[in-house]
Amino acid sequence: MREALKRWAPGLSALLAYRRVDLGADLRAGLAVAAVAIPVGIAYAELAGFRPEVGLYSCVFPLVAYAIFGSSRQLVLGPDAATCAVIASAVAPLAAGDGAAYATLSAELALLTGIICILARFLRLGVLADFLSKPILIGFLNGIAITIVLGQIAKITRIEGTGGHVLHATFNLILRLGETHPPTLLLALGAFGLMIVSGRLLPAFPAAVLAMAGAALAVFLLGLDLEGVKTLGVVPAGLPGIMLVRLDPDALAALVPAAGGLALVSFTSMMLTSRSFASKNGYEVDPDKDFAALGAANVVSALTYGFAISGADSRTAMSDAAGGRTHAAALFAALAVALVLIFLTAPLRYVPVAALGAVLVMAGLSLVDLATLRLIARADRAEAAISILATLGVVVLGATQGILVAVVLALLRFLRMSARPRVEILGRVAGMPGFHALSRHQNATAPHGLVIFRFNGPLVFFNAGHFRHTLLAATTAEEGAPKAVILDLLPVTETDVTGLFTLKEVSEILGQRGIALVGAGRQTEWRNWMVTHGFNPDGIVIHPTLRHAVKALAAVDSGQSDPDEEDDTKAS
Repeated sequence: MREALKRWAPGLSALLAYRRVDLGADLRAGLAVAAVAIPVGIAYAELAGFRPEVGLYSCVFPLVAYAIFGSSRQLVLGPDAATCAVIASAVAPLAAGDGAAYATLSAELALLTGIICILARFLRLGVLADFLSKPILIGFLNGIAITIVLGQIAKITRIEGTGGHVLHATFNLILRLGETHPPTLLLALGAFGLMIVSGRLLPAFPAAVLAMAGAALAVFLLGLDLEGVKTLGVVPAGLPGIMLVRLDPDALAALVPAAGGLALVSFTSMMLTSRSFASKNGYEVDPDKDFAALGAANVVSALTYGFAISGADSRTAMSDAAGGRTHAAALFAALAVALVLIFLTAPLRYVPVAALGAVLVMAGLSLVDLATLRLIARADRAEAAISILATLGVVVLGATQGILVAVVLALLRFLRMSARPRVEILGRVAGMPGFHALSRHQNATAPHGLVIFRFNGPLVFFNAGHFRHTLLAATTAEEGAPKAVILDLLPVTETDVTGLFTLKEVSEILGQRGIALVGAGRQTEWRNWMVTHGFNPDGIVIHPTLRHAVKALAAVDSGQSDPDEEDDTKAS
């Protein structure tokens, strides 16, 4: 029974073995998480197009679901900036301004996202946590950040009638800045100031709480709601009931791709957060189990009038900073949010929408990561260009299509790296053992009459042409034809039938020129491949190491000592 719990509900298994010594730390962490989750949940609900209570609903039962099924001790789930932006982008066009349809479609999207995540767990697709590269994920989040920030200008200025595409709306807002509502703008600036000051003077205190509380107090004391400042209004008290979500066949064609993209992005983002804190605290997380846990949390959110959620990095960081040790910290956070929903919703009516806009702007700015983009550009300009393309894809096409752009870029990047693996010509370097790339060592020299060719990748159908072209080119690059080509087989981790036929073709072409083709490394493995595929060209001899191949082929004077006896798998 215990093993079954560890496999299917690792969080519950850990909770059943809970130690009382962790209670105080987890309780403090839970309260700290709730202090952040309440204002952020309300703000993200506004971003996604929901009433504030819906954002709080999404901070209660989904946290409980992950605490039961998840493998991370610190991770906190909840509304997320990127997820909310995708929800709004996917659902708003389908709802066409109908509030009831918007809520229904959002619940369907969360349910579909959850189902896809659970199916992914059974298909063992946790490997997708590594699918979106760091440059692409940074670019995607930078695009989301820009979209969020631009989308809040209307809230902090209260310029009405500027909907539509974010770039078009922003251009209209700039043209109409003269229509700004001064009290609303002053409240937003005050909220910005409070968050900046509190972030410096009181770093342990949730800045969003102070900003929203201060803005609500100003509205209450000065009667700013009577002066045209828009507020949240009455927030219904109590916990949500159970919602029976029915999938609309007409909407599935649009919602399923959005749910798939949402599952990929939210899972990838969640795993970056959970792995970081797991590494910091000295334990491992299981991507497949967490895929299922994310799915369960989204299904629960859909059934309790919430919306699709993901890992929340700011709330996870708060839990860790406050000393959270186990899954119980998330349970205490959920309980605190539930108590606020039951007893403390009345003050929320005075919270101005402009303050929420300010909180979202700060949240959006926190997503911008120009420092990492600069590091990426310093390491590889092509990767930096891909990151910028991902950003532009989100800003220009929207969050939903931006996911597609990110996935396509990831696929293209993978194909480019796999189809064009690095090719190196090896030689000897005085004073250094083994064989090394001539391109990286100016004093490296190739063995006389030999070309040592290294193909750093599998030899399969989509790169066989590249292998053929580069190997044949290497035999004509030097003055005079070599007498043999040694193929270093250690990096060639896999081959298929196309690769074997290409190898046979290259061997025949070289043979016609009087050049022998021999292999080095993976001797037994390659012989087995050849026998299995019925491919055994007479001209190809496989040596156990590069040293053996060079020694067999190179003209060694009778008085010359043997080449280095060290392991020739060493390379640089």
